[in-house]
Amino acid sequence: MTIQKLKAHLANKSQKELTREIVDLYQQFSVVKDFYMLQMSEDGANDILAKHRMIIKDEFLPRRSFGNARLSVARKAVMDFKKLSGINTHLIDLALYYVEVGVQYTNTYGDINEPFYNSMESMFTQAMKWMKQLKISDQFQQRAEQICEDTDGIGWGFHDRLCEIYSDYFDG
Repeated sequence: MTIQKLKAHLANKSQKELTREIVDLYQQFSVVKDFYMLQMSEDGANDILAKHRMIIKDEFLPRRSFGNARLSVARKAVMDFKKLSGINTHLIDLALYYVEVGVQYTNTYGDINEPFYNSMESMFTQAMKWMKQLKISDQFQQRAEQICEDTDGIGWGFHDRLCEIYSDYFDG
């Protein structure tokens, strides 16, 4: 269905019918609930951010046992949040959190593998691009620098690459 057809369909509904349809969507689909929570209050936005942070944390460093470290699950949490909220400070926070938890995972369990580090580097780069796009790099510079420092001694050239990315955005 095209947007034009959807608009025509919705135009034929009364205010009451539209309200009922939105309420039904809200009750049936968690992503719709999350969308409206983000739209309606800063507390809602913080709750949704916390929910996505927990997905990442549980994937790498759950309270009990070992994490599954499925990059696809953790990365999806960031991308799903982006779909809900767009590019904003909460998204940058979440992207950096993804890298921070990945670094903590590596420092806890030892060197991982190249695809793991590639994913961390990619997310770090994306966070830097979003910071630059929103012109808010100064809000996150200390955190980005700390990530570089926390990778010292990690293999696969990971530390060097993150520091290079950092330098490209903050020193270049």
